[in-house]
Amino acid sequence: MREERHFSPPAAGGSSLLAIFAVLCLTVFAMLSLSTVQADGRLADASAEAVSAYYAADCLAEEILARLRSGELPADVIQTHEPDGDTYSYTCPVSDTQMLEVEVRLHDTDWTVLRWQTVSTADWQAEDTLDLWDGDPVAELGT
Repeated sequence: MREERHFSPPAAGGSSLLAIFAVLCLTVFAMLSLSTVQADGRLADASAEAVSAYYAADCLAEEILARLRSGELPADVIQTHEPDGDTYSYTCPVSDTQMLEVEVRLHDTDWTVLRWQTVSTADWQAEDTLDLWDGDPVAELGT
């Protein structure tokens, strides 16, 4: 007589299912953490680039101010004569979408900064419509 042996796969008990679920959860959390770290790295790089660009424009603006104080009138500087001193206006590019606008007043050897401001040069598109809910629940269903 021949005995037949039946193969049965090992039973996955509750502890095995719990271990599989824990490994899956840890894998998902690890992938989310990796994604967050990469996004933070890109943000840090963009922030460092923006700060470097601003300080380069600030340095250029300071150089122009030093030239003005020495009596030189650099190109692209607008001079306005006023009773309390001459006012000089100029801009320095920060990025493709930002400029550093500077306005200083020089009177003899004294100088006053009237404006030292970063402004956006990008075109702004206003939204003409606002889709507001009028309170009618039937209107939202498209009837």
